[in-house]
Amino acid sequence: MQGRDVAGQAQTGTGKTAAYLLALMQRLLQTEVSRRSGQCLPRALIIAPTRELAVQIKNDAVALGRHTGLNLGLVYGGMDYERQQQQFTADLDVLIGTPGRLIDFHRRNLYRLTRAEALVLDEADRMFDLGFIRDVRYLLRRMSPPEQRLGMLFSATLPWKAVELAYEHMNDPELLRVNPGQITVEEVHQSLYHVSNEEKPALLIGLLRKLQPERSLAFVNTRHGAERIGNMLEDAGFSAGVLSGDVPQRRRLRLLEDFMGGSLKILVSTDVAARGLHIPGISHVFNYDLPLSAEQYIHRIGRTARAGARGAAVSLACEEFVYSLPEIESLIDYKIPVESTDPELMITPPPFRRRSRPHRPSSRRPGNRGPRRRAR
Repeated sequence: MQGRDVAGQAQTGTGKTAAYLLALMQRLLQTEVSRRSGQCLPRALIIAPTRELAVQIKNDAVALGRHTGLNLGLVYGGMDYERQQQQFTADLDVLIGTPGRLIDFHRRNLYRLTRAEALVLDEADRMFDLGFIRDVRYLLRRMSPPEQRLGMLFSATLPWKAVELAYEHMNDPELLRVNPGQITVEEVHQSLYHVSNEEKPALLIGLLRKLQPERSLAFVNTRHGAERIGNMLEDAGFSAGVLSGDVPQRRRLRLLEDFMGGSLKILVSTDVAARGLHIPGISHVFNYDLPLSAEQYIHRIGRTARAGARGAAVSLACEEFVYSLPEIESLIDYKIPVESTDPELMITPPPFRRRSRPHRPSSRRPGNRGPRRRAR
C-alpha cells in the first residue's frame, strides 16, 4: 500500500491471492490514467505458472473487483487465439496469464507493457525455476524499470534461490514471511504408510473405502500413472477423473467444474493441480506417489485444510519414491507419523481393462512447425 515491492511467503490457503489483488486494485483506483486511442497498454500484469491458476485468479479478481470498474483480461494456452485476442482493447486495466501465451500476444503487437504500474508473480518459486525464467525475463524486460513500478511476488515456499533471482527484477523488496517456522498449516493431519509399489493400488482403494472422503485429490508423479490410477478407481466403482498435461484444456476446466460441483468425488492429478488452486471442501489429499521435491509436498497437501478448515494428507511411501521423504521431513521440520498397514485395508483392485485413447487433433497452429512452447 506504501508503494514498496514485496516478496511474501505464507502457508497455503491463507489468502495470498486476496492480499495482492486488493492491494493492486487499490493502487490502480488511486492513480490517474490517460488512455491512448487504439493502443492496449495494461496497467498491471499478473503472471501464473499454470492455466488453472490463471483462471482462478481471474475469477477471484472478478469477485473482489466487481464494483471497481476495472477491466480484466485473461490469456492462457490450449484455447483459441481469436477469442482471447478480442480482450486487448484500449481500456484493459489488468492482464492475467501464463508466460507462453502472454509472449505470443506480445510478439503479435497486440499490447505493450511500457505503461504497466504493477507486476505480480504468483507461485514465485515456480516462476523463477529453469522452466520459466527465460519467459518471465522476456516479459519483465519489456516493462518499465523496477523503480518505476510496483513488484509483488508470493508463494507458500520461497527458497533463497528464488528470492535472489527475484531481486534482480525488483526494487529493494520487503521480504515478508508469515510463520516462517511453520510451513504447513496445523489443520492438516499428516500420515504415512510404507508400502511396496505393487501394493499401493490395493491400499489406496482400501483407504478410500474406509475414510469415505466427500472430495479428495490423489497425486501421482507421471501422466501415464495418473491415467492408470484413474481408470483403476473407475473400475473399482469410484467417481474419478484424471487431470494432467495430456488432457485438453477445455476438458481440464470441465473436470475442475465437475469436481467443485460434486459430480466427481476423486480427482487423480499430476502436479498441475498442486499449486494455488482453491477448491472448497477437499477433505483428503493422497500422495499416491511421494513428490520428487519437498516443496511440492507443501503445495500438494495445501489443497486441503484451506481458510481455517481441517483436512488430512495421506502419503504412500514405496521403494521408488521413498528417497524424497528425508528431504520432506527436513523442510517441514516434522516427522510424519507412520501408520501400520492393516491387512483389511488391502483391497485387490479389479483386473486391468485396456482402454482405447480417443484421438485428439494436434494443438499446433497450422504452419507452425517449430517446437511447442512450454507452460502455455
